[in-house]
Amino acid sequence: MSRRYQDSPTGAVLGRVGLPEPVRALAARRWDVVVVGAGHNGLVCAAYLARAGRRVLVLEARDQVGGACTLEEPWPGVRMSPCAYVAGLLHPLVMRELDLEGHGFRWQPAEGGMFVPFEDGTSVQLWEDDDRCEEEIRRFAPKDVAGWRAMKAVKDRLRDCLRPDDERDVWIGPSPSREELEARLAGDPEARALLFEWSMIDLVERYLEDERLHLAYLGQGVIGTNASPFDAGTASVLFHHASGRMYGMPGTWGYVDGGMGMVSFLLCDIARESGATVAAGVRVARILPGEGVELASGERIAAPCVVSNADPRVTLRLLDGGAEPGWAAKVHSIPMEGVTVKVNMTLTELPNLIARPGTNQPHHTGQVNTPLSKQEWREAHRLANEGILPPRTWCELYLQTVFDRSVAPPGVHTLSVFAQYVPHRFTEGSWDTRREEAGRVVVGSIARFCSNLPGAITAMDVLGPPDIERRVGLTGGHIFQGEILPAYMWDQRLQAQTPMPGVFLCGAGTHPGGSVIGVNGRNAAMEVLRRRGPAS
Repeated sequence: MSRRYQDSPTGAVLGRVGLPEPVRALAARRWDVVVVGAGHNGLVCAAYLARAGRRVLVLEARDQVGGACTLEEPWPGVRMSPCAYVAGLLHPLVMRELDLEGHGFRWQPAEGGMFVPFEDGTSVQLWEDDDRCEEEIRRFAPKDVAGWRAMKAVKDRLRDCLRPDDERDVWIGPSPSREELEARLAGDPEARALLFEWSMIDLVERYLEDERLHLAYLGQGVIGTNASPFDAGTASVLFHHASGRMYGMPGTWGYVDGGMGMVSFLLCDIARESGATVAAGVRVARILPGEGVELASGERIAAPCVVSNADPRVTLRLLDGGAEPGWAAKVHSIPMEGVTVKVNMTLTELPNLIARPGTNQPHHTGQVNTPLSKQEWREAHRLANEGILPPRTWCELYLQTVFDRSVAPPGVHTLSVFAQYVPHRFTEGSWDTRREEAGRVVVGSIARFCSNLPGAITAMDVLGPPDIERRVGLTGGHIFQGEILPAYMWDQRLQAQTPMPGVFLCGAGTHPGGSVIGVNGRNAAMEVLRRRGPAS
């Protein structure tokens, strides 16, 4: 019988699972695997290994599981994830094999797609439904209907080629080589260019004429990436985010009932039911290859295998000089400086978009994007990387309470904003002295398209890159544990197996990349089982 997410033992305590027994007792037990970090991928890995008969201990430094995909109560009665807002790439195989739905997982697609207002007062709603979207394009930019179809077709072909809904999906298992990917794409130069070469500017200018449609799509190719839409490879970032297949709805994103953190909380329930032990508030100080881990409190926990859900830089630090030099050099070569800011708010009413007035409209069922001009994109990226706060940011708005009233009291709406670019570090001042200013820039970038902002805002929490690093442990505040441009993907991304004996990775820094996917954890578990043999 399927459960409700409200029945989750982990969810009932907002992921603060504590210690199942004293640390000294944990250290005295025999373990086959220690998983460092209880992010969603670490919990997936633990669940698979425990189901395979391994004695698994998950150690989380924070007092709450979930990593970047968790739930907090920043204001009374309001539950929000600080960093992860919507699900679209969670792997169907992981969902089926771990029976997420049977444990209470529910997902509502954001059928409104993406709504974009423009400074000239016009707007476009790019619906998830292809027919509705094409009808909107025909109304908005009739000359671009054929080009829009062609642009959609190349994305669909690439998804079907690399990510069919079966065992041929290249996200499952070790990453394919560049040569293997090229072989799959033989005869389709457009799909190849989308995956490896095109910038977002290349993509939109190839298929579309209307400048407003160009601006509507540009942000989708730089999400979480320290690159401008003019940079080669950014079109592949758009493809990465459009390659999901949740519930047979390719490329669709949506809201998890109870909030995104319920993904991690339900995975924690599953891991514990499978036999894994999860301990929160236990900081690992060192990874000892082939031996186990040493805790910050001094105890050693022995295990022949350690799987790190921490990002690669943190893992390298925990190895404390014990890393193979070539592997360490590769970790250092991966860019991990975030240029995004997360702004979470409560509102008295939903944003009232000037282009389509009202506070309960069809466009509220999608993500709202506030665009930048092409020159603003180029200039904002340059300024942020020079340590200067740009006058405007690109923003993507997420409205959980449109779909799920359980996360806030009556009369309160939540608004989560993903915005960029911001400096990783300021030339003048710091995030401690300029956090509120950054928040005002984000709000102003949205308010120019809304008649009721900032007036409807009742509370606001701003997380710059250093705040993200401090709150959820991601080096540099980089949400993907390292860039996801083509130069850092596929066989160029770190693999689950490392050169150090008994040390594996399972986080977003491994193939197939960042976001809430879960298959990174599955891939690591399968590699551990393949390398380490049957349970003892």
